[in-house]
Amino acid sequence: MTSSQSSKKPDKPIRPTKKQRDLLNFIESFITEHGYSPSYREIKDGLSYNSVATVALHINSLIGRGHLKKRDYSARSLEVVPEAEVSTKLQTNQVDPGEEKWLVEKVEYFIHTSEQTGELTQAQVDELYILLETLRILGIDGAAQSFTPRIAKLKDKL
Repeated sequence: MTSSQSSKKPDKPIRPTKKQRDLLNFIESFITEHGYSPSYREIKDGLSYNSVATVALHINSLIGRGHLKKRDYSARSLEVVPEAEVSTKLQTNQVDPGEEKWLVEKVEYFIHTSEQTGELTQAQVDELYILLETLRILGIDGAAQSFTPRIAKLKDKL
């Protein structure tokens, strides 16, 4: 995971593990009781962890998953993100331009080779139609539309 990926909120929330849920509940209870968030050492002692490093690992994971946030980089600045605010956006069409170009070129090569040799089975035509639908799902409609008539001609030759 790159540093830019780890600093972003996830597109789809990842449910916390049991230990992480216990940690979230501990932090919420502590804030309710004291009015400020616990220190890592207080979390370690309160949840019987072996080290502060374990606490830091769980906290960083929960921050990455969007369930916790730090107001700033000072002590006692943890905030539990209410479930309603945890991102539920599921992104689709997550194909970068380089991947899109590669995929379209692969489909183009397969179709071109089939047109030149004339050797194509029904199973291969079916696979091409699946690739077309995949292109559409990924938002590459233009390429899918341009390939459709060519695949139909190949199917007619069977």
